[in-house]
Amino acid sequence: MDLELKGKRVLVTGASKGLGLATVKAFLGEGAEVVGVARRNTAEFTATGATFVAADLAQPDGPRRMVDTVLATDRRLDVLVNNAGGGDLPDDAFADIFEGDDGVWTDILALNLLSVVRVTRAALPALTEARGAIVNISSDAGRRPGAAPLPYAAAKAALNSVSRGLAEKLAASGVRLNTVSPSGMRTYLLEGEDGYVAKLAKHLGLDHAALLDALPGQGGMLTGKLAEPDEVARAVLLLASPTIPSAIGANWAVDAGAVKAV
Repeated sequence: MDLELKGKRVLVTGASKGLGLATVKAFLGEGAEVVGVARRNTAEFTATGATFVAADLAQPDGPRRMVDTVLATDRRLDVLVNNAGGGDLPDDAFADIFEGDDGVWTDILALNLLSVVRVTRAALPALTEARGAIVNISSDAGRRPGAAPLPYAAAKAALNSVSRGLAEKLAASGVRLNTVSPSGMRTYLLEGEDGYVAKLAKHLGLDHAALLDALPGQGGMLTGKLAEPDEVARAVLLLASPTIPSAIGANWAVDAGAVKAV
């Protein structure tokens, strides 16, 4: 199936590893021209041959400066994938009913919500000219707040709302906005030795590997295993493709059935 992405210019944030890296590879496989953004480059990203731009999108001026850099040599922009997200949870947050003090909440909201608003605002003129597409990466945590740190779940729930509202506002300009909400994926953010599950296991006094093995089943994932980032990247490509112009304002769950709602 030809997704008509060949030659399209694509911007992917949070691109150096995990889902972002898988998304970069997927677009390149379709013949797109890809610019990837992250705070730090990785050997894996460099190996793709895509263009890299370093930026800290959690900083108020980071998104604008990044977009200016991306568009400085080429004003074209057909697709924006707002993938940057996550955030660090300090050890003491696990014993806090709010799962983090004001600083934690501010940082997580800045990265998972405000950075998306700021990047989209800065990129919108170019996307409007191209009648392009935006895909925001949310999480099943936005619909299952007990399944993830509360600040992160709140940020993703807000992102879902903002995404749906912006989709309505942008449709008349020809820019389509959709969202993808994965559940647990095989990424370092989740599986790594200093990732979220490792910190949770330490707090609970459990073995890291054992908790990781139990996580998909306890989270209601019907496959019994974490998703591969490549799976989610395919959903991103479909929503970005001009071959399905009626996909507007959707929130596609790639969560192995973890969200138990109609």
